[in-house]
Amino acid sequence: MEPSTVPGTEGYADNAGQLIARYDSVAFLEKYRPVAHLLPTRASSVLDIGAGTGGDAACLASLGHTVVALEPVAAFRAAGMKAHAPANIEWVNDSLPALSAIGARQTRYDLIVLAAVWMHLAAEERMEAMGNISILLKPGAMLVMSLRHGPAPEGRRIFDVSASETAELAMRHQLKVILNTQAPSVQLQNRQAGVSWSWLVFEK
Repeated sequence: MEPSTVPGTEGYADNAGQLIARYDSVAFLEKYRPVAHLLPTRASSVLDIGAGTGGDAACLASLGHTVVALEPVAAFRAAGMKAHAPANIEWVNDSLPALSAIGARQTRYDLIVLAAVWMHLAAEERMEAMGNISILLKPGAMLVMSLRHGPAPEGRRIFDVSASETAELAMRHQLKVILNTQAPSVQLQNRQAGVSWSWLVFEK
């Protein structure tokens, strides 16, 4: 699947070199501080949707989890495979909202992570995606999401999505809200531009 055909990936492939360096500079524990206390401590099956260059996936794998990194942008997958080759990560070319490749496996996960992904989807895509994500969660499993708020970078497809709207949609798909909190961006460039984040955690 070519990146240009995947909703929400506009502007990423063209700026891959610059973005890879920025993504790799963000420490996992710093980024996930608002939700770190809720992440599973026992070895779990994890799906990282929109894994980018794999920094989050590699950290989760280092904690003993079995991680599938799903990323539609070929340049990001290639960079991630190279940078995190020793890590126990399976890379998959798939995308929201359909999640057709990963859905066809009929595998269920203990944890699904969507960091900085959801706001790239239009309203009708978010409705389809939430249903497809919920199906992939085991009973009692968790979904962790972050939503960007603030000005969008030029050429990027970003929608203004609220935490309350996202929580409401999740609840319609048997997902219970266990955390809804706000946090500043960990990237100085974003903070200076007025970017902040909502972090949401749901239980199936």
